[in-house]
Amino acid sequence: MGYSCFVLALFYIVLLHLCTQRAKGADPTAAGFTSLPLNSSNFVIQRPYDLPQSARYSFINGVHRLWVYSTDKPHSPTSKTKPRTEIRIVGYDYSSGVWQFEGHGFVPNGTTGVCVMQLFGAYGHATTLMMRVYNGTLTYYRTPIILDIYDRWFRLNVIHDVGAGEVWVFIDGVLKLKAPDHGGASHYFKCGVYAQDKDSNYMESHWKGIKVLKKM
Repeated sequence: MGYSCFVLALFYIVLLHLCTQRAKGADPTAAGFTSLPLNSSNFVIQRPYDLPQSARYSFINGVHRLWVYSTDKPHSPTSKTKPRTEIRIVGYDYSSGVWQFEGHGFVPNGTTGVCVMQLFGAYGHATTLMMRVYNGTLTYYRTPIILDIYDRWFRLNVIHDVGAGEVWVFIDGVLKLKAPDHGGASHYFKCGVYAQDKDSNYMESHWKGIKVLKKM
């Protein structure tokens, strides 16, 4: 009887551990993060400088829709970068701590050669992380993360531990990437469409449920 009780107890301990690990994988925001308040004033829309915001951005029923053409102007007259329509999250620039971006994204079929989310700030170049789309594959810069991203909603969580110099990327609650960050003194989050190499003529992404979280 004693041996049976021991085996049963061990089974429940293992089961509890597996359930805990699954819960962690399903909700990376749960591990000590606090969701920070966001409103429209935190969302600055960067779009081609010669166009009104409504020509490249809409917000309807809680969904941000952002689009751009490869022939568009950059976001400022002095910029040498490619065209973009992005949400630049303001009010939560950071240089230390553990921070997290969460958003539900959607990329329509045909959009390619584009950055749909970035973690800005690094030493020697502009970004610590870029999430791009190439022919239906979501990539970390050019490294594939997940296939068949077109025409479906996906949940993206990006966690940045400045002190540890590490970045984690979760797709639909599953850890897909752990990578070193690129240093830098100040960081912030962006999402939308920002043309990269081999970009399609038309690029579009949708975002909803955007959150910024911090580990307190």
